[in-house]
Amino acid sequence: MSASPTADEARILSARRLGVATELDDRLPEWNAEEDDVLVCRAVRQETHDVKTFVFSGRAPRRHSYKPGQFITLDLVINGQAINRCYTLSSSPTRPHLIAVTTKRFAGGIVSPWMHETIKPGVEIRAMGPMGEFNCVDHASPNGKYLLLSAGSGITPLMSMARSFHDLALETDVLFLHSARSPADIIFRDEQALMARSTGFRSVPICEGDSPTESWTGLRGRLSLPMLELAAPDFREREVFACGPAPYMAGVRAMLASAGFDMSRYHEESFKFEDLAPVDAAVSPPANTDVVPTYKVEFTRSRRTIEVSADTHVLAAARAAGMRLPSSCTRGLCGTCKSKLVSGEVSMQHQGGIRQREIDQGMVLICCAKPLSDLVIDR
Repeated sequence: MSASPTADEARILSARRLGVATELDDRLPEWNAEEDDVLVCRAVRQETHDVKTFVFSGRAPRRHSYKPGQFITLDLVINGQAINRCYTLSSSPTRPHLIAVTTKRFAGGIVSPWMHETIKPGVEIRAMGPMGEFNCVDHASPNGKYLLLSAGSGITPLMSMARSFHDLALETDVLFLHSARSPADIIFRDEQALMARSTGFRSVPICEGDSPTESWTGLRGRLSLPMLELAAPDFREREVFACGPAPYMAGVRAMLASAGFDMSRYHEESFKFEDLAPVDAAVSPPANTDVVPTYKVEFTRSRRTIEVSADTHVLAAARAAGMRLPSSCTRGLCGTCKSKLVSGEVSMQHQGGIRQREIDQGMVLICCAKPLSDLVIDR
């Protein structure tokens, strides 16, 4: 539980209830998930027919500090089951009092329908972060020219970037190409139109077809090289950030590479963290398992026992054995694969996806944990 608000914090809370602005912004401490990981929903906004924005802040007044494009991991309990999900922040760090995630309701999903139905002002959730390497601070354009490419709800981290550029009135040239099914599915349409009244920002929506109430007169179809050449003839001079479903991302990469774009200036993020990350060479079990110790790893809920060599991550071995376990980043960053270590010891090198107090309670990230003994894991 968090400590009681200080006198200043209590005054700010009172001022918030009265709708009175405060001048104590710079004196507020930063929200720190290690000290108090609770976020309170302050508002819910309907963006489109199936997309909502959820606005959060700490229980006591706090500033939220992050880089545009980063994500947070939500620790949710749905029908008695603990579920971790990563969501990129759609808000801007230039407005530090609140943070926001924008989610599309996916039919047949678990988390997004629950969020749309359950999270309302006053509801508390737990979260970790922010974190993530996909951001426009670490990959700033040397000439101030940016091309933001998104599809569907992949717009969220790029909107955080666009809002930041706009709020700071930087001397940037930002072109935002967003792909949607129809005009009714364009997220943040009105806000981007307002932002486009300022110099240095252009928004070009692309729709596959019409909506029941609007015939689309703009760019139609799916993003292609001729379309990109038309909208951004100077795209080879720009720093490119892209986010969207896997087929969209693959198409964007292939399109830019075929056009001779310098791919060192291309940065992407997959927004659909619900998908299991693919097995790759970096996490696959090594071939020389006969020269290192091998341990038995039992998964109690899955009722599976596998053998894992001491130089192999538990998640990689589980996947090689045909198990499908929740995970996203495979780098110890997001926390999605967090599991209870019932018995045994591991060597774990994580990148912030687990809190120290959780480690003290016996939790591990199996994507970056190697066995030092036989293990029993509650998964």
